[in-house]
Amino acid sequence: MYSEIAANKRKTIFLILGFFFLIAAVAAGAAWYFGDYFITIYALVFALGYIAWSYFGSDKAALAINNAQEIQKSDNPRLWRTVENLAITNGLPMPKVYIMDDPALNAFATGRDPRHASVAVTTGLLNTMDDSELQGVMAHEMGHIQNYDIRVAIVVFGLVAVVSIISDMILRGLFWGSFNNDNRNSSPIMYIVLIVALIIAPIVATIIQLSISRKREYLADATGALTTRYPEGLASALEKIEHSSSAMQKQSTSTAHLFFANPLKGKNIAGLFSTHPPIEDRIARLREMGTKA
Repeated sequence: MYSEIAANKRKTIFLILGFFFLIAAVAAGAAWYFGDYFITIYALVFALGYIAWSYFGSDKAALAINNAQEIQKSDNPRLWRTVENLAITNGLPMPKVYIMDDPALNAFATGRDPRHASVAVTTGLLNTMDDSELQGVMAHEMGHIQNYDIRVAIVVFGLVAVVSIISDMILRGLFWGSFNNDNRNSSPIMYIVLIVALIIAPIVATIIQLSISRKREYLADATGALTTRYPEGLASALEKIEHSSSAMQKQSTSTAHLFFANPLKGKNIAGLFSTHPPIEDRIARLREMGTKA
């Protein structure tokens, strides 16, 4: 477990560096093409500012995007006590607790570290799960906090966005002449290469987002099951989600990787670019853990 936490901390650093160099490469290509190297400086300054924001503030953006409202113990004592007991069991600070008014069965954790963490749960999940299932789901989310998955996830959320923003800005400049066309230093072939690179960059960023998300879901399932010592509770919750017909009312691809289960259910593209492993695989692993316990 400690090795996974250390790996996640290293991964955060590598992700920031990797995205920074990706942005630098895209900006440098545009600067070379237009003969205006201030483009690179502007892009890197913007990237540095956005990286700082993604680390310190994108958790609040993720909560706002999903219309999560912070609650106190008196607002929902059942949920509060569940989270509080799990925090005590894991030796973690009590995270902020949020509720999303949505019939879908889902939840997510966010923040940069255990001292700055939040958990959010839909009303649909609260109304559908029994106590052992709710405990299993929240133990999974607390597992993300304990394993520092939340830091990796929230940094990725911000960095995927900044790559898309910068690529879009430069593409608009290419098509609408926002930059000085007289300074172009390249052939039409290089123009095409630059456009292709700008289109591919956000796709590469999204693939990175997908690749880091699936493994951490299995790890959080295992952490949650070990915390509650009852894998069946989490497996049963996943079964209810699998058979549920309710999708998130407000679906956002930028925060999909944060959720307990894929919130893009019902979209054809969701399965192809899912940030989550198949639910049936997660259930099978949990039940296998139960038989070995």
